[in-house]
Amino acid sequence: MRMPLRAALTVAGAVLVSAAPALTSASASTVGARAAGTFFYHSPDSGDVEIEDPDNGECRLLLQGATSAVNRTDARVTLFLDRLCEEPAGLTLDPGEARTFTNPLPHSVMFG
Repeated sequence: MRMPLRAALTVAGAVLVSAAPALTSASASTVGARAAGTFFYHSPDSGDVEIEDPDNGECRLLLQGATSAVNRTDARVTLFLDRLCEEPAGLTLDPGEARTFTNPLPHSVMFG
């Protein structure tokens, strides 16, 4: 009875080991994914600014705030009132969406 159990455990271990690289690759491809495209915004002092192919989950500063924005990425963006993506402005832009802002202006954005 020991031989069949040992054989079953060996086969099960081989299956798990062979599946592990596939699981690791899938997880790694999600981490560090980029939002393909360009996010455009207008800053009162800096004028028109572009953020190209930003990383999802990364907080990006909007210089002097944004008076308008156009999301030409494939990801949804969330805008924040502070510079560190901690104080939500209650504003999101879906891919292809544009919006104009009044005071208070958003000062940071996060993609994905």
